Amino acid sequence: MNSLAMFQTIMDEILWDLINTGKVASFIDNIIVGTEEKEDHNEVVEEVVKRLAENNLYVELEKYKWKFREVKFLRVMIRLERMKME
Repeated sequence: MNSLAMFQTIMDEILWDLINTGKVASFIDNIIVGTEEKEDHNEVVEEVVKRLAENNLYVELEKYKWKFREVKFLRVMIRLERMKME
């Protein structure tokens, strides 16, 4: 198995329940958190960061965007109302 596929498998295992609820999407080293309420968002982000730390992974905070209402993720523009391919 190549290293990218192995890393994706690790991320899927670490975040499986959050992915299954639809609150988190992960693709290799990209993670997106999407929630209806701001309070839920903070809790989910804290849980993701906690799980990464528990597995000796970390987030370079300056490389990430936080609390945006729209974001480009894997060449798809995701907004609260809809998604659009770019």
